[in-house]
Formats: sequence, structure tokens, C-alpha cells
Amino acid sequence: MTTTTLSAPATSSTRTLLTCGILAGPLFVGAGLIQGLTRAGFDLTRHPASVLSNGSLGFVQITNFVVTGLLTLAAAAGIRRALPGRWGPRLLAVYGVSLICAGAFRADPQDGFPLGTPAGPPSSVSWHGTLHFVCGGIGFAALVAACFAIGSHLTPARAWYSRISGLAFLVGFAGVASGSTNPAVTLGFWAAVVIAWTWLATTSAHLIRRTAA
Repeated sequence: MTTTTLSAPATSSTRTLLTCGILAGPLFVGAGLIQGLTRAGFDLTRHPASVLSNGSLGFVQITNFVVTGLLTLAAAAGIRRALPGRWGPRLLAVYGVSLICAGAFRADPQDGFPLGTPAGPPSSVSWHGTLHFVCGGIGFAALVAACFAIGSHLTPARAWYSRISGLAFLVGFAGVASGSTNPAVTLGFWAAVVIAWTWLATTSAHLIRRTAA
């Protein structure tokens, strides 16, 4: 197992970039939960955050996707400066780009959201809904791989934490990608999203402490 080896001197700009990795998760999850609890027709047990991009307030979630995508790209640049490996930051950057694309290409309305949408999945999938799903699939796969790649340059305990986080996210995504409408599956994906963002935040915080030492 490779322990943490810093490849660049501690700089203020590196710490600033890594701080973006700490902020991205709370912003994404916080904005998603606030919308999920306040927007009429949205149900956390039935709807993923992606459908919040629809409706008159859809711009809020679209902005959430784009801003957190940019923060993730910044975090990837910071990790690239703080660790010797290149693949981990590159994969994390792919995830950041996928978030921006998820904002550009809206998921289709579904299962009663926004209000007036028929129950159940969409009767047909639009081109932007298809691109949203494709971008999400690519980004989620890259995020899982990034957990393993970045973890390989950390201490054994943090490496295992990275692997477990990646696997937990993979399981959560596989559940919703299966098309299951079971509330436990939807809530499981929400939990997996929290786990993944927590991993990025704690890893970024760890590297900030290391670069400051």
C-alpha cells in the first residue's frame, strides 16, 4: 500500500482548490434536500435530485449541478497538486464535467413531479433526458474509479475508506439504474450520494492538513 506522498510544496492556491472539495458536497446535498422538502410534489422516497431541474424553480437545481461541478473540478486540480498519481484527479475531473453536463441536459419529469406529471416513469425519454442519464452514468463510474485511484495514494486506513465509499456509491447507483421504484432503493441512492460527497470532503480536508504540515 502506498502512503500519502506529497508531490508539490504547500501553497495557498492548492489549499484553496482543496477547500472547494470540502464545500462541494454540503452545497449539493443541502440545496437538494431543501428543494426536496419544500417543492410541491417532490418526494425523497420516489424522486432523485435530477428531476428537480424541472418546473419553474428548476434553475435552482441546474445551478446546483453546474456550481458543484466547477467546485469538483477545482478539487481535482488541488488533489493533483497534493498527490503523485494522475489518474485519480483525472477521473474526479470527469465526474465534475458530468455534473455540469447534468445541469445542461435536464432529466425528464417523472412520477408526479413537477405537479401535473403522470405517475410512473416517463412514457418516452427525450434527447436531453437520454444525455442526462448517459452523462450521469459516465460520471458515476468515474467517481467510483476515482475513489480507488486516489485511495491508493493514501494511508491504509484511508485507502480502505475510499474503496468502501466507492463501492457504496456503486451499489446505490446500481439500485436506481435498475429502474426499481422501491422507496428503499431511492433513499439508498440519496445515502450513497451523501457518502460520496463526504469522502471527497474528508479527503480534501486530510490533504489540506498534510500540505499545511
